[in-house]
Amino acid sequence: MINSILQSFDLSSILGALFVVQDAGIEAIKLFGIKLMNPTDFWTLVIRYSSNLLFMIILIRVIYFRNNKKKEYFFIYFLMNAVVFLICFSLANTKLEMGFALGLFAIFGIIRYRTDPIPIKEMTYLFLVVGIAIIFGLSGKKVSYAELYLVNIILIVLTWYLEKVWMKRQLSIIRVNYEKIELIHPDKLDELIQDLKDRTGLDVVSVSVARINFLRDSARLMVSYRPKE
Repeated sequence: MINSILQSFDLSSILGALFVVQDAGIEAIKLFGIKLMNPTDFWTLVIRYSSNLLFMIILIRVIYFRNNKKKEYFFIYFLMNAVVFLICFSLANTKLEMGFALGLFAIFGIIRYRTDPIPIKEMTYLFLVVGIAIIFGLSGKKVSYAELYLVNIILIVLTWYLEKVWMKRQLSIIRVNYEKIELIHPDKLDELIQDLKDRTGLDVVSVSVARINFLRDSARLMVSYRPKE
């Protein structure tokens, strides 16, 4: 019985198949009709995700965290970026239209959590996270790595400028019920600002009067101040 089993295997055909695999490389190995590995696509995946992860670290860990000091969104940002990237890269070899890419961006980009709504600023960073994943995941071979890096560098630099420079120049406004009504006179504006600085500890820049109540000798002020870094 053993001899019949051995005779059923053609040694020459087996050796021939091995030589074909050796000549064609690892791409010739298939499992249930699917290639075991495509070296070109594999290393493309490694390089693109590594680049994607690098820009994510710069965006979230360096820019976002240093300016907002919030760690609770790290899990969402990094995991969402990884999921979107892997979905896009896995489907990149199929025929996708621009509408699919925009639809995917919308689905992952406008997610709302019912129990804990995401603030506008954090939602904007979520759009950036999804955008970076789509750029690296769906860009075809016609787009060079130089172009990919340039696009993401533009996003990173623009985000850094808005966070570090432009936003710091913006003034915040608070409403204050003020009882020293004698200081709201235009001639005593400097005294009013100095009094607000001393009592609130804020870097008050300007003050405007929103409402005056002479019956209670009080006024409602709109105080513009420069946030501390």
